[in-house]
Amino acid sequence: MQNQIVFITGASSGIGAACARIFAHAGAKLILAARRWERLQQLANSLDIPSEKIHLLQLDVCDRLAVESAITNLPSSWKNIDILINNAGLSRGLSKLQEGDFQDWEEMIDTNIKGLLYLTRYIVPGMVERNHGHVINIGSIAGHQTYPGGNVYCGTKAAVKAISEGLKQDLLGTPVRVTSVDPGMIETEFSQVRFHGDTERAKKVYAGVKPLTPDDVADVIFFCATRASHVNINEVILMPVDQASATLVNRQL
Repeated sequence: MQNQIVFITGASSGIGAACARIFAHAGAKLILAARRWERLQQLANSLDIPSEKIHLLQLDVCDRLAVESAITNLPSSWKNIDILINNAGLSRGLSKLQEGDFQDWEEMIDTNIKGLLYLTRYIVPGMVERNHGHVINIGSIAGHQTYPGGNVYCGTKAAVKAISEGLKQDLLGTPVRVTSVDPGMIETEFSQVRFHGDTERAKKVYAGVKPLTPDDVADVIFFCATRASHVNINEVILMPVDQASATLVNRQL
C-alpha cells in the first residue's frame, strides 16, 4: 500500500474519513474529495502524514463536468490512481413511494448512482491502460433487501450492486479488481441526512443497538484492498451482531 494513490469520495465524514485514516496509516497517498471544504481540511490536518501525500478536492460527484475537470486537471504526480473508493452517497426521507419527495429522489439518484458512474467512467480507463487498479463501491444491505419507506434508496443501492457486477464482467481479461462492500446498520451522519437534520429522530434509529462504526467498515475495505493481486473480493455484506436483516434488529431498550 506504500505510496499507492487512493481516491476517496465523500471523504469528509463517516466511512470516507475512516478510510482516509486507515489508508494513511498504511502509507498510501490520498486524494480526498467531498463537498464540504472545511471538513476536508480538518480531516487532512488530523492525519499524521506529510502534506505531499495528500491532495484535496472540493467536489460534488453529481456534477459530471466538475468530475471530468477534477480528474483531467490532477497534477501529473497524482494521475495514476490505484484504488477508487466510491463512498459518496446518501439517503433522503423514509416516505411511502406514493408520498415521496421528488427532490429527495433526484438527490439520491444523482449521488448514489450517477456520481458513482461518473467517477468510475473517468478513472477506470487509466487503470486498464496501466494494467493495475481496484474499484471499491460502497453499497448497502438496502441493495439486497428492501424495507418499508426505503423504495428509491433501496433502488439506488440495488443499482450499485448491479453496476459493480457489470463492471467486473466488463473488466474480465484485465487485472483491475472490483469490490462492493455492503454494510447494514452503521452509525454515521446517514440518519441525520435522511431525516433532514432531525437529530432526535436519527438517534432513535440506533436506540438499544450497538451498530457498526465507520472504522469497522473501513477495516473491511482495507482488507479487500490488500489481498494478493490475483484475489478479487467481489462482495462483502456486514452487519452488527444485533441485526439479522434490513428489518430484523434486536433492540435492548
